[in-house]
Amino acid sequence: MTSFWSWYIVILTTGTLLALVWLIFATRKGQRTDTTDQTVGHVYDGIEEYDNPLPRWWFMLFVGTLIFAVGYLVLYPGMGNWKGVLPGYQGGWTSAKQYDREMERADAKYGPIFAKYAAMPIPEVAKDELALKMGGRLFASHCAVCHGSDGKGAHGFPNLTDDDWLWGGSPETIKTTIMKGRKAAMPGWEAALGNQGVKDVTGYVRSLAGLKNPEGLNLAAGKKSYDAMCVVCHGPEGKGNQALGAPNLTDKVWLYGSNFNQVQQTIRYGRNGVMPAQEDFLGNDKVHLLTAYIYSLSHDEKDQ
Repeated sequence: MTSFWSWYIVILTTGTLLALVWLIFATRKGQRTDTTDQTVGHVYDGIEEYDNPLPRWWFMLFVGTLIFAVGYLVLYPGMGNWKGVLPGYQGGWTSAKQYDREMERADAKYGPIFAKYAAMPIPEVAKDELALKMGGRLFASHCAVCHGSDGKGAHGFPNLTDDDWLWGGSPETIKTTIMKGRKAAMPGWEAALGNQGVKDVTGYVRSLAGLKNPEGLNLAAGKKSYDAMCVVCHGPEGKGNQALGAPNLTDKVWLYGSNFNQVQQTIRYGRNGVMPAQEDFLGNDKVHLLTAYIYSLSHDEKDQ
């Protein structure tokens, strides 16, 4: 911040505080100290205002807020380039520095616990009750906003409690997904297929899952287009390819919906979902614990 703007803030803030001090004491001066039934003459909708002083506790509350404001501006930044005198923060207090200090204390306290679980195989961690509680808190903080508090997902966000996985459901693959993130790459086919072509492919794709289609579709033409444009990712039988994140089109699991219009929308315009990488934010040990929790959502104790 330049010196001009620093002094601008200092003068403006100081002037405002002094004006408030003058205001509350100037209006207090000369007021009566006892209560009365006398009114000030103002009448609105039949309501009159008594000519009584501001209660002392209310006046002291105003004074207290001003004292607090001065103390805050001494301790913390707020007066231009003033860094504050709060001890323990090199170069002055900032919310970012306080966050870093709190995270350092938390890491020192909980880091050994995370490290202990990180050294264990994920299926074993998924059997530990305390580990699942910790993983559940991580999930609630970082994953529930998309996948739901119960992990059952939503429109465009995968259900993590079933056995249908776009990229694979092994412990190692789940961890890689969380660490590195995923990016969908379903292209739109409207330009290549045309309007009727999109509808025919939509009908054929839905037929792979045994879904009933509307009349007027040429499923044979849809299959021909599918074999030419879709089979490289989804396979000749529509079983998908987890190496590419291409979904199985023959089951009853549809990330963006299974009705005709929803599938048509996907084929016509494509999909570009993104699973953000958590490696830099959470680190290996926390992701390991989170992976165990997510793994447990789709694996019963007997399966582990």
